Amino acid sequence: MTSTPPPSSLDPEIAARLKRGADGLVPAIAQQYDTGEVLMLGWMDDEALHRTLTTGRCTYWSRSRREYWVKGDTSGHFQWVKSVALDCDADTLLVKVDQVGAACHTGAGTCFDDDVLLAPDADRSSAPAQ
Repeated sequence: MTSTPPPSSLDPEIAARLKRGADGLVPAIAQQYDTGEVLMLGWMDDEALHRTLTTGRCTYWSRSRREYWVKGDTSGHFQWVKSVALDCDADTLLVKVDQVGAACHTGAGTCFDDDVLLAPDADRSSAPAQ
């Protein structure tokens, strides 16, 4: 018996373009399609990307649970896919979604709400000129 996952149904032309990490995953940034707000970062392998492209719902690979999860199946906080783009290096996906409910597993609107390291209105007048 092998632990190798079955071949993905992802379009071979798309699969050939992806630059994956050593673990076979590509980071996927979820962004609210109409406001541009960055919601979260998840991970996709070829099969998760295939499912995302064909179902219209974000499917991610859970690195901790080692299984696929569809955003909203347990929380009710769905991500309806509006578009998917590959960045210029082919190593990151941008998934524009219509987020229903909280994006973060903590219940926050985004995964970036609670730990701001530098606020947009911070005074940077003492920063050296570039």
